[in-house]
Amino acid sequence: MNEQLTLTQEWDKTFPKSEKVNHSKVTFHNRYGITLAADMYVPKGAVGQLPAIAVCGPFGAIKEQAAGLYAQTMAERGFLTIAFDPSYTGESGGTPRYMASPDINTEDFMAAVDFLSVQDSVDPEKIGIIGICGWGGIALNAAALDTRIKATVASTMYDMTRVNANGYFDSEDSEEARYEKRKTLCAQRIVDYKSGTYALGGGVVDPLPEDAPFFVKDYYYYY
Repeated sequence: MNEQLTLTQEWDKTFPKSEKVNHSKVTFHNRYGITLAADMYVPKGAVGQLPAIAVCGPFGAIKEQAAGLYAQTMAERGFLTIAFDPSYTGESGGTPRYMASPDINTEDFMAAVDFLSVQDSVDPEKIGIIGICGWGGIALNAAALDTRIKATVASTMYDMTRVNANGYFDSEDSEEARYEKRKTLCAQRIVDYKSGTYALGGGVVDPLPEDAPFFVKDYYYYY
């Protein structure tokens, strides 16, 4: 649980730095032995123990994007916050890269609560979490398990388990479609095992089709 991470120290976010908060890099570990990287935001001039919030998401995103903006904004409103990269993603540890697991990612949120709970500047009875997009579902998983979480926000929640089972807009919601998907995934495991690499599944379309709708273009250029 002492994995050494290389963390960028300069400001590298997709949003401007606030003059109302202090920013620093921190690390913590989960119970799978993975070290997670986070940005901490603290209101300037804050004294005593503060209510705290851990933020993560959207699914596949990093803390330099939306999660960091949420965290910084909540710090401006008086909370001590962290925006963290999930396991296998961004500056956080774990191999292979770009993996996802409902169990491990739920543990990531609970590990963030572990970290916040032992900070001298945090009131351990006032810890909340924010899950954005696909991480809204992960936030609900964590809140259902962790009695230390006193408030939970699922912002524009996206149920990643449902979309993987039933397809976008339930377009594959049938026994036959789910079986074919499992067959495809299992066949890909053989290809990956032979090649020694893991093919990425889903995510940002690349290259971007010329006739892509505007929201796909926005998604592509942001992520």
